[in-house]
Amino acid sequence: MKRYGNLYPQITDVANLIEAIKKAQRGKRFRDNVLDFNYNLEVELTNIKSQLESKTYKPGSYKTFKIFEPRPRLISAAPYRDRVIHHAICNIITPIFEKTFIDDSYANRWGFGTHRALRRFTTFARSSRYILQCDIKKYFPSIDHAILKTLLHRKIKCQDTIWLIETIIDNSNPQEPVVEHFPGDDLLSPLQRRRGLPIGNLTSQLFANVYLNGFDHFVKEELKCKKYLRYVDDFALFADDREFLAEAQQAMADYLANLRLKLHPDKSQLFKTQHGANFLGFRILPDRIRVRNENLRRGRRRLRQMQKDYSQGRIAFKDVTRSVKSWIAHLKHGDTWQLRQKIFTSLVYTRG
Repeated sequence: MKRYGNLYPQITDVANLIEAIKKAQRGKRFRDNVLDFNYNLEVELTNIKSQLESKTYKPGSYKTFKIFEPRPRLISAAPYRDRVIHHAICNIITPIFEKTFIDDSYANRWGFGTHRALRRFTTFARSSRYILQCDIKKYFPSIDHAILKTLLHRKIKCQDTIWLIETIIDNSNPQEPVVEHFPGDDLLSPLQRRRGLPIGNLTSQLFANVYLNGFDHFVKEELKCKKYLRYVDDFALFADDREFLAEAQQAMADYLANLRLKLHPDKSQLFKTQHGANFLGFRILPDRIRVRNENLRRGRRRLRQMQKDYSQGRIAFKDVTRSVKSWIAHLKHGDTWQLRQKIFTSLVYTRG
């Protein structure tokens, strides 16, 4: 297995740091923290480069908040300058790991987003009798730091880069508590191991794919499952042989235990594809793709809130237009022509 060295000079290179700044502020240029950073851009850039090269860099404190849709989750936002450094790291190390990912690993990868995953899922579902659909229980809070570092070491031998990566991992803020026992554990083992990555970090999104990359190859190469895909911690296997999928479920549970992960007991199900399957906000049926009722209710609620915000002058019309166009584009991936006509032809936005 090839390991990569001499990466740190690429990370700390001025051109890479400037590119990281551009990526970090994309869509956020007029936020106060970004404006403050850009006002002192030369000084900030010099300080970041100096702290990285002298290895005196220390991550700042996270701001945490909870979101409740589509399910309750703790989101952690790193300070803006830390997000610049996350981009600087990912600019250099992402291509190294990208080469190792399977083609059916989606999310947090350029060109491997929601709609591509949905099309692939639909193709697999409509050409198979059975589906085994699984979810990993509390995935991000369960990622084990020691195991993650071992996996990263397998591809990166540059010690300075390892120092920076481990500094970010070690400074992860406390996540949702997870107490799970695995074979070989004593009573205190779950309390003694550091776990959890902040969902909001760009580095966390890359590391989450690295953490399950070996699992992806296990399913494809050891279990010989030809129809498999994963979207973060939601994955599915398809086959005409029900027994094959039932045996695969146990084999996967055993493999995941080595990563100190468990399948979600309620969200891991084996059933016939003809009954339809939920994936990424849609319900995929043999003859059509529908929007899930829950997602439809949530979308309509957002539209009503936007109408209210626009009426009271809290948002600009261009922001409304952008959001509406985005939702229309998303809905177009299902069989939703009549639904879109019903929702959007009567949509009216007026000021106070």
